[in-house]
Amino acid sequence: MSFTALAEPSRRQILDLLRERERSVGELVDDLGLSQPGVSKHLRVLRDAGLVAVRIDAQRRIYQVRPEPLVEIDAWLAPYRRMWARSLDALEAHLAEDG
Repeated sequence: MSFTALAEPSRRQILDLLRERERSVGELVDDLGLSQPGVSKHLRVLRDAGLVAVRIDAQRRIYQVRPEPLVEIDAWLAPYRRMWARSLDALEAHLAEDG
């Protein structure tokens, strides 16, 4: 799983930006306010985890999100979401009884 790559807030910000549309390293630097070497380091971690793909366009590297690893994470989280939903349903029922 890709939890280690997602643990760093700047990497999550990069994924949020790439979710909107693919971007070059320079665009990510401008949007994040981080240094180019810093953004490149985060992109390398995301790429190694399989979370982003890169393509070359002339002199630029263009990055985009790869959704497949996120599907795996989503599947792993599904039972926890069901657990939270049951807890919230129980809380709602309890509050309705007291209301």
